[in-house]
Amino acid sequence: MYNRGSIYLAKLYPSKGHEVGKTRPVLVLQTNMLNHIGHTTIIVIPLTTQCIDNAYPLRYRLERRENLKETSELLCDQIRAIDIHRLLPDKLASLSDTEMIEVEKQVESILDFR
Repeated sequence: MYNRGSIYLAKLYPSKGHEVGKTRPVLVLQTNMLNHIGHTTIIVIPLTTQCIDNAYPLRYRLERRENLKETSELLCDQIRAIDIHRLLPDKLASLSDTEMIEVEKQVESILDFR
C-alpha cells in the first residue's frame, strides 16, 4: 500500500521524447482513497537531482532526508499516472503536510485550476 506524500522508487522506462525515464524517486500525489483500495494506476511526480535555481512553479526543492540522500527537485510539470507495478515497495521519504500544501499550490498553478 502506497501513501500520498511518500516518496518511492519507480521504474519509469521506457520513456518517450522529453519524458523522464530510468528508475528514480517519485512522489505519490494521488489520494489515499484510491491508493488503499487496490487501484491499478497511481499518480506521481518524478524527482531529479539536477536542481535549477528559480524554477517555480515547475519545480519544488526537497532537501536531503531519510533515504533521499541528495537535494532533489520535484518535476511538477511531469505529473503522470503509472501502473502500480512500476513502484518499488520500500518508502524512501515523506513530505510534511506543509510541504504537500506547497506542492499542491504549484501543481494547481501549472494546471491552471480556478
